[in-house]
Amino acid sequence: MKLEARDIDRIIEMAWEDRTPFEAITFQFGLKEQEVIDLMRREMKPSSFRMWRERVQGRATKHSKKRTFDKGRFKCSRQRTISNNSISKR
Repeated sequence: MKLEARDIDRIIEMAWEDRTPFEAITFQFGLKEQEVIDLMRREMKPSSFRMWRERVQGRATKHSKKRTFDKGRFKCSRQRTISNNSISKR
């Protein structure tokens, strides 16, 4: 599969996000976890890749089956609902 530069940038961004599981990348771009790892290795500096791998290995939030919450997206308990957002009332 040939990916555009825009898609590669988005995949890297999603891979760096703590709460974006590899399954979301697979769903959106069709890349399995190992393919994402290979892409990260190829596109990043070696030191950045090692730092990313250290962060990702064993992180439960990067795998849907290891998450503590079942459905939807994670929402911080301190996050306001959209109706109480003072910015939206301006």
